[in-house]
Amino acid sequence: MRASGSLSVYRLVVIGLAAITLIALVLLWPDGERESDLKFGSPTPTEKAEVESVSKVECQVPVDDATCLEASIRLKSGPEAGDLATLDVTSRSADSVVDPGDNIKVAAISTDGGPTIYSLIDFERGPPLLILAVAFTFLVILFGRLRGALSLVGLAASLAIVLFFIIPAILDKQPPLAVALAGSMAVMLVTITLAHGTGPKSIAAILGTSVSLLLVGLLAVIFTSAANLTGFTSEEATLLSASDSGISISGLVIAGIIIGALGVLDDVTISQASTVIALRAANPKQSIGRLYHRAIEVGRDHVSATVNTLVLAYVGSSLPVLLILGSGEVGFTRAVNMEIVAKEIVATLVGSIGLIAAVPITTLLAALMSKSMDRADLAAEASHGHHH
Repeated sequence: MRASGSLSVYRLVVIGLAAITLIALVLLWPDGERESDLKFGSPTPTEKAEVESVSKVECQVPVDDATCLEASIRLKSGPEAGDLATLDVTSRSADSVVDPGDNIKVAAISTDGGPTIYSLIDFERGPPLLILAVAFTFLVILFGRLRGALSLVGLAASLAIVLFFIIPAILDKQPPLAVALAGSMAVMLVTITLAHGTGPKSIAAILGTSVSLLLVGLLAVIFTSAANLTGFTSEEATLLSASDSGISISGLVIAGIIIGALGVLDDVTISQASTVIALRAANPKQSIGRLYHRAIEVGRDHVSATVNTLVLAYVGSSLPVLLILGSGEVGFTRAVNMEIVAKEIVATLVGSIGLIAAVPITTLLAALMSKSMDRADLAAEASHGHHH
């Protein structure tokens, strides 16, 4: 009875965390009727078009190391749909900006009494993204079956929380740190519960992830302040600041670190909890101490691999910056001192520290909970283990 009661205590703690998260969501929920202060001027009308031909032309205004192109485009939307138009493009890249057959978006600029002038805005990326999304969904369901389908539901719920709570709440001038923590907790509770149920494994993972998320948030606040990270490392941040929206740009850096760490945290906590349950099921008589040490050995391997994944993810997203550093024009000390580099270092190291902390916390909780489980419960939980 004592063991069963012990498991109930952990379950009550999770229910308490869920209640606190729900209260935080309600308190921070954006006012849908409030008009955002985020203004970037009047939007320029855009139309869809397809490139039919491209030819090099002489630049009307000489530009160093640039190629001027004239593209013939057929409009696919707007009042002039079906008509041919001319698009002038200047390219400084080694690659051609547009090619025949490309589907693009163009800005339509009307002139007094003259023809409409078109300028390239972006490419139409919908079809390839849709194909990729369908392939991803098919493979997840094919290999994951019911749990794969539930994980997709969890993914959809996560995106919904980001789109309908986190982003609107930050635009509503709510504190980014509080919004990120509340949103991340909600995402974690939904995804873990949907994909792995509400058993001891999920309880241990939820508690371990929660403690680690709070640690990541605390470290993010301390080190973004200590390193004087302002967040002004991109055009988007500068635009947000210039828009007079009142949004804390440094707060966005902290929020980004917390949300970025969540993905690896819930993965490693579920893995550790699954490992503990499987080891306990294989030998129900082993002590908590022995079970903990055996599971930690697996955890060390997982941490080293996941930290590597975390670092490579940031490296992959920062390749243009790394190319500049690799050119030799900027010394190592100066490079590390640049905010665009320092921000990625802080994000990587803070996320990694949270990851490392999550392993012993989750392992200990899962070991304590597994002691209160009988053979049937252990077998049931172990049969739904987390696999890579």
